[in-house]
Amino acid sequence: MVRKNKREPMKILVLLLLTGAVVSLFSGLFFLVKDDSTSKRTAKALTYRVGFSVALIVVLLALLFSGHLQLNPTPH
Repeated sequence: MVRKNKREPMKILVLLLLTGAVVSLFSGLFFLVKDDSTSKRTAKALTYRVGFSVALIVVLLALLFSGHLQLNPTPH
């Protein structure tokens, strides 16, 4: 019998949000270099990055306060 880890979906969600933030950051850099000055794709990509980052912080705080995420204790 295989026991599925309860933290696995949470890890995937955090990984997806982090990946989305990094991808939108690099797409914003690409649009900044390649597009003309009237294009709004750079601003849109950076807006998505901010959204992914805020969502990531909210998810991490929710996991921390719900007890699913534990901080490493300091060594004594």
